[in-house]
Amino acid sequence: MSDQKILIETSARHVHVTQETLEVLFGEGHQLAVRKMLSQPGQFASTDKVTVIGYNRKDPNGPRPSANFSILGPVRDHNQVEVSFTDARTLGLTAPVRESGDIAGSGKCTLKGPAGEVDLEEGVIVAKRHIHMTPEDAKNFGVENGQIVSVALEGTGRSVIFGDVVIRVSSKYALAMHIDTDECNAASAFGVVYGTIVK
Repeated sequence: MSDQKILIETSARHVHVTQETLEVLFGEGHQLAVRKMLSQPGQFASTDKVTVIGYNRKDPNGPRPSANFSILGPVRDHNQVEVSFTDARTLGLTAPVRESGDIAGSGKCTLKGPAGEVDLEEGVIVAKRHIHMTPEDAKNFGVENGQIVSVALEGTGRSVIFGDVVIRVSSKYALAMHIDTDECNAASAFGVVYGTIVK
């Protein structure tokens, strides 16, 4: 096991949208405004939230469950809704485990904003655990883009080893591993937590 540490960050449920979808939801010409910058360069939590509407599996004709999600910016070239499995069960959503951007054949839902609604025929996923790295980071850790590794978290009182963690390398990234809220709770990964790659 390497002694090089990687910051573990919890990525709560959120939505990425195209400019076209944003304008349907919030009105023509609407632009995302920064509420908080995120650790990945240029990425931010916006001031806007959208309602994600799922499906009532017990009564298809009954009220559809919904929840508010933050929109992350900047806008993208595709719509994507990232949930935990707990979110998916609560909202009646189908959500396969996928890397970001791999949305073909994924789950569907409805997005509702103050100006309109958009029905997504695909785009709902549970994000695959991943580590953002620069090319220099990847060289230092001895890994490459797309490689699958395991990462150990210790010292939280609920030590775990996360398998199936994909390495994502880009000069636009900053070193950090992202897990979802279910994984965070399982590992008690609250506050500032670091992990190490298991070789």
